[in-house]
Amino acid sequence: MKSFVLVGCMLASAAAYAQNDEELLARVKALLEDVPLIDGHNDLPSSILDVAAGDIDRVDISDVQVELPADLPRLREGMVGGQFWSAFVDTAFMDRGDSLRQALREIDTIHRLTARYSELELARTADDIVRAHREGKIASLIGVEGGHAIEGSLAALRMLYALGARYMTLTHFRTLDWADSATDFARHDGLTEFGEDVVREMNRLGMFVDLSHVSADTMRDALRVSRAPVIFSHSNARGVTAHPRNVPDDVLRLVARNGGVVMVNFIPGYVVPTPEELRAGIGPEAGRSADDPIWTAKRDSILESLRGELDDEREIERRAREWVADNPAPRGTLADVVDHIDHIKMVAGVDHVGIGSDFYDAGGPSMAEGLEDVTKFPALLVELLRRGYTDEEVQKIAGRNLLRAMRAMERTAMDLRKTKPSLRDLKPIRAR
Repeated sequence: MKSFVLVGCMLASAAAYAQNDEELLARVKALLEDVPLIDGHNDLPSSILDVAAGDIDRVDISDVQVELPADLPRLREGMVGGQFWSAFVDTAFMDRGDSLRQALREIDTIHRLTARYSELELARTADDIVRAHREGKIASLIGVEGGHAIEGSLAALRMLYALGARYMTLTHFRTLDWADSATDFARHDGLTEFGEDVVREMNRLGMFVDLSHVSADTMRDALRVSRAPVIFSHSNARGVTAHPRNVPDDVLRLVARNGGVVMVNFIPGYVVPTPEELRAGIGPEAGRSADDPIWTAKRDSILESLRGELDDEREIERRAREWVADNPAPRGTLADVVDHIDHIKMVAGVDHVGIGSDFYDAGGPSMAEGLEDVTKFPALLVELLRRGYTDEEVQKIAGRNLLRAMRAMERTAMDLRKTKPSLRDLKPIRAR
């Protein structure tokens, strides 16, 4: 008899929990009618360039596209109101001298997408985002990922702004001539004099300085120089996960003073909590991988053992794949992502947290469990409500914080343009 009672209680509890989820989801939906959910980073443009060789006629995002990180049906299901599309420039283009050309290809893809689909509207200002949301459209913004895209030219920076770019990530995985990356060896202890000029010119133009991917010293230098709020378009808290891509607590406090926003990322390597002994920081070599550092060390140890036993590279690769299949890297969970939000709220304040998913492929195991694709954004906000966040706080994290920072950035640009001339390119350009 007792077992029947226990089972009955468990079923009733599960039903109540599910009902509570439905009520919280309805509450989220109501909140997002007033405030657009703005995601700081999605790599759909580069995915189209990879999967469809840049031909948007070969894909139709009005239908679900399982090979891509976004499409209109799933964005609608995920209640996305504003999306920064990443104009990602792989650092391999630095070696080819084609970084600017690749940035233009990515931006061209975004323009063609917004021209083709009436549900998308190219947005350049905070007011554009709000207007598009009220009209039932998805505001589409451009973020350039990788400062090497400007090839050391402030003129190129100005032209990217003119084409609609509203943030630029100062570095990607490699250190530049003018800025240190989080995942490469430091050469400048932060920003060079030219790097500081890049920040100043971005302030004058009205383009967010994006500090995802940069070293902690570059973060500090940029926050010292910038007169406008900065963003981290897809980064987490180093106090939770000791990855060099994540934001240290002292920088979080500087972000609060600056008025900026840290937009939390869903990629496992930046999400999964690390043991206490790793919290002091991990080296730049470990930072080259988005995988958990302990799992990576185990995988590398297996590879080393296999190479000691075998001479056949194909057999080594086969066995290594088998090991990875049997021992997948830890993904972390939606709850772990919210732990990062909790930490940023505790250190910097709730006014300085946003969402920057970093969806870059078909999703699933590449992202934290529970946040597999763009349909899952509401689940993140449901978890915030479950943890006791107020409606106002959820709306701030969903989009209000980003809108507030963007308006402040735009006001700063208007003021600077009245008094500051555009900075000149000082590097001579010679014909080849």
